[in-house]
Amino acid sequence: MIPLYHDFSEETVLVFGGGSVGARKARRFAREATVVVVSPTFDDRFEEFDESEQAAVDRIRAAPEPEAVGEWLDRFEPAMVVAATDHTELNRAVGEAADERGLLINRTDRSGSRDVGSVVVPATVRDGPVSVAVSTGGKSPALSRYLRQQIETEIQDAGAMAELTGELRSEIKESDYSAADRRAAVRSVVRSSSVWKALHTGTPNAEKEAERVMAAEHDDKGASR
Repeated sequence: MIPLYHDFSEETVLVFGGGSVGARKARRFAREATVVVVSPTFDDRFEEFDESEQAAVDRIRAAPEPEAVGEWLDRFEPAMVVAATDHTELNRAVGEAADERGLLINRTDRSGSRDVGSVVVPATVRDGPVSVAVSTGGKSPALSRYLRQQIETEIQDAGAMAELTGELRSEIKESDYSAADRRAAVRSVVRSSSVWKALHTGTPNAEKEAERVMAAEHDDKGASR
């Protein structure tokens, strides 16, 4: 499987199953999508969602029969379908109906080898605009969670660095830097321990330090020519 990022803004994700797994999936996609969860019962975890997550998740109390799954898909026209019930036959029907319509499908009761078009939802670490996804191909969710915890400490302030270097790239496009010099200047900021340290104390300090690092890099480049 090849990892990809998918923008679910203004899309619908349809989840079959209101248990703990369905709640976790609903919460995950509620960050971007409108989520519809179909289930005869709902786990208490749904009540723990914050206001924005509650607003993005529509719970429908129903117990679809396998042969009726297609009608639900046609009704909501989702970009992705999640099969998270305790019933293998229903999950299989959800997968088949989604496949017939060319929809992305995530079956939570499957691991290892998967059908064409199936999706594995990875463990994700976020810091502002920076995100790192970890997947074991569905073989070991416990390992994914462990690696996510390890990565969380490694990318602290990465979001702030992304914002800072994004602004710097825009600014130096208007300067007399060549394309190669611009890349080298931004690279020097990303690799600077002093800039990372400054990020801990606030953006103004980090901006000043980044400008100093870039100026030094530019001067060194000029001196070497």
